[in-house]
Amino acid sequence: MNGTFPESVEVFKRKTLRFIHLAGTVWFMLCVGYVLALALHQAGVRWWVLFSLSGHGLLLAFILMSLYLFAIFRGVSSSSQMHQIEHPLTSTGFYTAFYVTIPFLGGLAGCLAMIGVCTIVRQFFQGIALGTLAATFLVWVIVDPAAGVLEVWLSGGARRHRARRVAEAKLLREKEHEERERLLADILENEDRQRREWAELLKPQAEKLADLLRAERIDFEAAERQAADIGASAWRIGGIGCMRLLREMAIEICKGKEGGRTFVDYISVWWDGIGNWRNPSVPRTASP
Repeated sequence: MNGTFPESVEVFKRKTLRFIHLAGTVWFMLCVGYVLALALHQAGVRWWVLFSLSGHGLLLAFILMSLYLFAIFRGVSSSSQMHQIEHPLTSTGFYTAFYVTIPFLGGLAGCLAMIGVCTIVRQFFQGIALGTLAATFLVWVIVDPAAGVLEVWLSGGARRHRARRVAEAKLLREKEHEERERLLADILENEDRQRREWAELLKPQAEKLADLLRAERIDFEAAERQAADIGASAWRIGGIGCMRLLREMAIEICKGKEGGRTFVDYISVWWDGIGNWRNPSVPRTASP
């Protein structure tokens, strides 16, 4: 029970920060849209044109905000020991709370700055929006990245921890690469050993196929039946790979015995339709 309560509090804090950050981002986008629309209207653009463009603008803003929140939520909700060691300042709860509430703090600062200075409602809202934009840009784009870099390089422990983490990640990538290379080498070795076994087993069938190709007067139907039986046997042994090897062996034997004379490769025709074998010289169309 004692261990569950602190964990529940921590989960509640992370969820609260996520919600505040989402609300702050929405507020920031609304301020950007307001300033942009006001600037276009002051430049002479009609309101109905602005409303016609708002649909595409809202879609684009939603996509950009989703991508931004996807990238930022991991940092907001991060509580790993590694993150805390490398970022002792920006990982604290006070800094995180300041980071996610800065759009509202900027709007509040703009509101206080406009009190007693401006009596026009539109300019008052414009001051709030500009305060939000300025504060958010300053913290999210300038201060936060600079603080993240400085806290790593000014802290010796954080710098050493980061260097060790980068070295471990590099070593892990090298091990994974070596493992992939080893697996590939094993696969190639197994394939080569299998081809040697097939070659030894299929040598008599290759001789028969070569004799069928070399016959001057050939009963095509009888030869096709014999070749089909040989091809089906090769398919049962090792599939399409075994059939390709058997064909290559038969053609090599035939070339050696013919002494350079030309001959017709009937094997592709004889084996058409056996397993996955297809005659490449016969065009095929899709079935209706």
